[in-house]
Amino acid sequence: MTEALALLLDNSSLLVLWGALAMHWLLPIPTQLHPLHIWQQLAIVIADKVNKPDEPRKQQLLSGSLAWSLMWLTVMILLVALYQLVWIESMFHLVLLWLALDWRSTAKLSKQFIGAYSREDKATCRQLLETPLNRETRNLSLLGLGKAGAETQLLAYGRLVAGVLFWYALAGGIGALMYRLAVSLARVWSPSRQHFHTFGLPAVRILATLDIIPLRIFALLFCLGHNGKAALQGIIQQGENWLLPGPGWLLAATGHKLSLSLGGPAIYGNRKMERPRLGGKIAPAAFHLAQIDKIANNRLLAWVAIQSVLIVIFQGVL
Repeated sequence: MTEALALLLDNSSLLVLWGALAMHWLLPIPTQLHPLHIWQQLAIVIADKVNKPDEPRKQQLLSGSLAWSLMWLTVMILLVALYQLVWIESMFHLVLLWLALDWRSTAKLSKQFIGAYSREDKATCRQLLETPLNRETRNLSLLGLGKAGAETQLLAYGRLVAGVLFWYALAGGIGALMYRLAVSLARVWSPSRQHFHTFGLPAVRILATLDIIPLRIFALLFCLGHNGKAALQGIIQQGENWLLPGPGWLLAATGHKLSLSLGGPAIYGNRKMERPRLGGKIAPAAFHLAQIDKIANNRLLAWVAIQSVLIVIFQGVL
């Protein structure tokens, strides 16, 4: 125990990682008070001012790019400036990583949804998915809710935990928070909403670039264990078929590992979008959603363990 504590104290990056994880689980920030929530509200206000759906496509893309740059780069410059003034660097990174992580809320939502879905409580399932899902939920059938719930679980664990940890490893607390801000902008200005159909494309394309590596690593971790070969073959066969490359690997791996039918048509506002079908032929049931939740959390624990070992090795070498 003493040796483990000494190792933790001697490695500032490791101390930040485990300290932020502990604070995230023990000291959760209420959603309405979270700085990211306030920042998202500001993004909506800015979009209302500069997004003009009746303008030419090129003008909308330019407006979306400039608005994204204004929101994202302003925070980046502010954080870099603050970093020059802090006395305790590790505490600075710890706070930023704490703000960026969203493991606890994702696990809570997942368990609540699984409970409601097992009771076939469609009203509660629709209510739970209304905020995290960027599409219409009021008319979703039980099958549609199961697919939407599985996709929400996977992408939330992948982006809000694995992606954040990946960018912390590369660029410290600033990298973790900036990635989380990119995720938030892509969600607030999602092109799936008719109002942001063109304006939000730059935000989604930038996020697709940022999360392609962490989500693919997470997908490969999903391939480990039972039915791993089938999951890997699913990535090879269908991983590139999805709308975005990172999520495509993760959905294909999970769908083939558990033989689940994922993807397919979805209604966004008043538009029906034909999305690729991934995975097997079994409709997701509460049992499968519980499996996804268990696998995702186990793989994230493995991710934290592997990242911790790598931090020790590289800090020891350097």
